Amino acid sequence: MAAKKELSSKQRDELIKALIERFEKNMNRHKGIDWSKVEAKLKGGKLWSLNEMEKTEGEPDVIGQDKKTGEYIFADCSAESPKGRRSFCYDRTALDSRKENKPKNNAIEMADDMGIELLNEEQYRDLQKLGKFDTKTSSWLKTPSEIRKLGGAIFGDFRYGQVFIYHNGAESYYAARGFRGMLKV
Repeated sequence: MAAKKELSSKQRDELIKALIERFEKNMNRHKGIDWSKVEAKLKGGKLWSLNEMEKTEGEPDVIGQDKKTGEYIFADCSAESPKGRRSFCYDRTALDSRKENKPKNNAIEMADDMGIELLNEEQYRDLQKLGKFDTKTSSWLKTPSEIRKLGGAIFGDFRYGQVFIYHNGAESYYAARGFRGMLKV
């Protein structure tokens, strides 16, 4: 049986309060965006997904608006890769390939379960323009299929004043590597 993807009124109120506080504290991330217009789009499953981002310490915040669809874009803006999403390999194929010392989960399936998408390389670089993220951790990124077919996956971090994108075997996992997600509402 699938988990019910709804919030109680108390959970909703607590989440909205946290999102408003973060929005107002970090206006540089969303110049020209009016919170009341964002809040009007926060309904049902989207709210549930944002709550999942919040519960796993992603600190979701608005980082822009899709020019084509008008949707607002939320992304994980925690300083380091979200604590509740670390020590995962990249995807199910990678998890199944491990014979021993399997991680507890994989980034792709957890993101899908949460109703969010992993950031791709371009989105990750754009996020880094809004602050310094992953200065001590790293985050799995949506990997191009050509790389994944060869057994690899990509991840990013911020070191020495620069964004770095690296590769690793998709089955690898580290205590300091998680994943960042985004959600359009």
